[in-house]
Amino acid sequence: MSGEFRPYTLIAELSYRCPLRCSYCSNPIDWASRRNELDTETWLRVFRDAEDLGVVQLNLTGGEPLVRTDLELLIAGARKLDLYTNLITSAIPLSRERLERFRAAGLDNVQISVQDVTAEASDRIAGRRSFERKLEVGGWVKELGMPLTLNVVLHRGNLDHVAEIIALAERMRVDRLELANTQYLGWALVNRRALLPTRDQLDRARAVAAEARKRL
Repeated sequence: MSGEFRPYTLIAELSYRCPLRCSYCSNPIDWASRRNELDTETWLRVFRDAEDLGVVQLNLTGGEPLVRTDLELLIAGARKLDLYTNLITSAIPLSRERLERFRAAGLDNVQISVQDVTAEASDRIAGRRSFERKLEVGGWVKELGMPLTLNVVLHRGNLDHVAEIIALAERMRVDRLELANTQYLGWALVNRRALLPTRDQLDRARAVAAEARKRL
């Protein structure tokens, strides 16, 4: 295949199920009626086909990929194909023992989402208590020697906290901070009036980001 058209990354949405209820979620609003997830063998075939096309990186995401009981098998299958495998997760629910199994199966990177910089604000956006657990899981990732990405979806509710988000990432010793735009699909589209930032918020966020870049 010509390098010009070569796909490098496969984004595998393993499930629409998720323990959180974020108002900016891009899941289909009728996700609860979609119960026919691809089985293990089908996903492994998809991984093989993707590798044949030239894919070198696999993002395991959802919904929440942790709800899949076959996640260890999927990670191991990706490792056999020498795919760089990234788990994109809310970190809810996850035990240290299962994370260790992921590492042993060949997981390369973990990306954890947080919704804001304090437990009260983050938990309110997520729809359940989760902030402190996310920080704990982030610590496990670093202790196991894996790279850690922190993802924060920005919207009206947290855009004024960009400086604090950067500081949180520094405290967590993350290897990469992803400040993501809200994707106005699914629930985010339904809730767009509450999520769209003001122009003043955008101007302030740009100024903070410019100052942060100077420190790099």
